[in-house]
Amino acid sequence: MTDDRKRERPDDYFGDWKQREALAEGMIPLVGRMSREKNVKCYVYGRSLVNRSVLEIMKDHRYVRQVEANELSEFETFPLLTTLSELDLGPAHIDVGRLAVKYGDGPEQSGVSVEDFLRGELADLVGSHTAPVDGPVDVVLYGFGRIGRLMARILIEKTDGGAGLRLRAIVTRKGKAPNDLVKRASLLRRDSVHGAFNGTIRVDEERESFVANGNEIKVIYADSPDSVDYTKYGINNAIVVDNTGVWRDEDGLSQHLKCPGVKKVILTAPGKGNLKNIVAGLNNGEIKEDDHIISAASCTTNAIAPPLKAMDEEFGLISGHVETVHAYTNDQNLIDNYHKADRRGRSAPLNMVLTETGAASAVGKVLPELQGKLTGNAIRVPTPNVSMAILNLTLGRETNKDEVNEYMRRVALHSSLRKQIDFSNSPEVVSTDFVGSRHACVFDAQATIVNGTQAVLYLWYDNEFGYSCQVHRILEQMAGIKYATYPKEA
Repeated sequence: MTDDRKRERPDDYFGDWKQREALAEGMIPLVGRMSREKNVKCYVYGRSLVNRSVLEIMKDHRYVRQVEANELSEFETFPLLTTLSELDLGPAHIDVGRLAVKYGDGPEQSGVSVEDFLRGELADLVGSHTAPVDGPVDVVLYGFGRIGRLMARILIEKTDGGAGLRLRAIVTRKGKAPNDLVKRASLLRRDSVHGAFNGTIRVDEERESFVANGNEIKVIYADSPDSVDYTKYGINNAIVVDNTGVWRDEDGLSQHLKCPGVKKVILTAPGKGNLKNIVAGLNNGEIKEDDHIISAASCTTNAIAPPLKAMDEEFGLISGHVETVHAYTNDQNLIDNYHKADRRGRSAPLNMVLTETGAASAVGKVLPELQGKLTGNAIRVPTPNVSMAILNLTLGRETNKDEVNEYMRRVALHSSLRKQIDFSNSPEVVSTDFVGSRHACVFDAQATIVNGTQAVLYLWYDNEFGYSCQVHRILEQMAGIKYATYPKEA
């Protein structure tokens, strides 16, 4: 949005608010109907408008002002949404915010109508009903811990018409409580970090399943990956997402493939041996049709690899050290007790625990050009979620803070890494502000330090939900699901 298009301050702030509030309210049925009936998902600068409240939609618009130094108004997006809802569109992801800015920066001033503009931008989508995948793809979550339950939330949220990924079952060990099924459902319904489940959940003990937003999810009890016949539950050609972290090499994970009904496996932890470690948005092009087992790497590798790639491409990366300030995990002890790893036996809620991370070296598996250039360490701290990665980099040329920040802002907003890197320029943000972030990391521009060829970058990341979103992106690709996105990248 050009400077000469900045909105003037309204004479009546409250009146202006009520008008924009009414427009946001009017967007909800339009967005919902397009998502449900046409499988068209609408966004504002990467933030989904599906299942959002009026105030959330207004905040999504306000966000654009923070990162683009200019406000995107509901007055600008509503006409586009109205017209989109009237067009005969095939399945797609449409960023209405970006289209509104593009329209206002040229076509609108030249007298082009909204409909003509959209028909031009979506020329190959209008009248096309090509599905992103041939029929629903069954998904099984093996393990139902922190990542497993968040993966379930994401899969349920994105079920829509049911033509894409369908969560069919979770597999876990039988608990000792007689009401095990009820307890599993309760853990999905309520979460101390991520809040209440967005929807309804009912338990069907007779069918050994629970129903979340209409999705019946079988609860299968098993003690090993090779002991389940999924076809007995009507599950076929499924992708199993192994959230346990118990089996991390090809031999261990291939046990899943011995089960009738399983086609592929994704590991939500760093893979060992020759397993491909994939970071969505970075090296996912390495996924081939005949890949049956892959790793989604670690939350920290997903957080640091995208900005490292971006910095290397622009400035050249000579060497660097990665220090992660990481939330404690379920692997640690609540109180001091035996642990096979050094220091991790000490109480997680009471201590900062110095430990090691393999994320820095793992980056070399994702970005071979950075192999051997990075070292890393980690400090586990007494917070349950959201971590920080501090990148201390030696660059190939001199630069300054403003150049680095502006470059990373452009990368976060306008590059192929915009789903992986978010941007914050607030001097007041703290870790809890990033709970629920769907990005692999959030670049904190206020904290950047640059001195010649030395740069220190600070990256927040929701090590639970943000990572789960990255896993979901890989899951879609493994399933062969690919949506057309608009506006198209130049």
